[in-house]
Amino acid sequence: MLERARAAGVTTLLAIGSGPGPEKLDAAIPFAEQHDWIYATVGTHPHEAKDLTPAHLERLAELASHPRVIAYAKSGSIIFYDHSPRDVQQRVFREQMELAARAKLPIIIHCRDAWPIAWGCSKQHWRPTGLGGILHCFTSTLEDAQHGLDLGFMISFAGNSTYPKAQNLRDVAKALPLEKLLIETDAPFLAPQPYRGKRNEPAYVGEVAKAIGSVRNLAAEEIASATAGNFRRFFGLSAVPPGKTVAAQPQ
Repeated sequence: MLERARAAGVTTLLAIGSGPGPEKLDAAIPFAEQHDWIYATVGTHPHEAKDLTPAHLERLAELASHPRVIAYAKSGSIIFYDHSPRDVQQRVFREQMELAARAKLPIIIHCRDAWPIAWGCSKQHWRPTGLGGILHCFTSTLEDAQHGLDLGFMISFAGNSTYPKAQNLRDVAKALPLEKLLIETDAPFLAPQPYRGKRNEPAYVGEVAKAIGSVRNLAAEEIASATAGNFRRFFGLSAVPPGKTVAAQPQ
């Protein structure tokens, strides 16, 4: 999988380290330790918020100091499935914000159908830090994207932006400033249209670049170069050769 990603032009990969649950909070770190082009995040997915204990929070605080960890993710609120009670999701969201602020790391928010809650928490608890973050696998409106920009967030589009019925997402990507866009795969989910129904992987992120480029009258290579630069600039990483791609890929 990693060899295919490199062959497809992926030069930097951010592995989202929420893993299968709180018992595997360091899921992404071994990959980042083995490959200098992979970075990691730590955090708990909102689905598993109900399983997070004070001991897990202490472990997250320890892991956040690892030199290959560059963000907290997925720290947001997701209401659509209700795998964890809504009040618990919100509490854990706030707790992870506190940990991220202490570590001086940006946050990556996963939100579905809970934007008023996400914005309320972010404005109260996150805006004062000035650390910003990423709205991962963005699926909402231009208004919500603008709220994110106002709070210092980058907006990241995934494989679902390539689907024929997702013109609304492409319209949002068209309207936003190019310097605020990122592209990702959300692998192993949401494989882009040419691979729909298959397991997603970082090598397919080029299809997202094509979809975004199609509505901005830019070549996929131009989108790849711009979003790669955005990613590295946001995280304070060294430059990447032009025409290359950055993929965000959960582990």
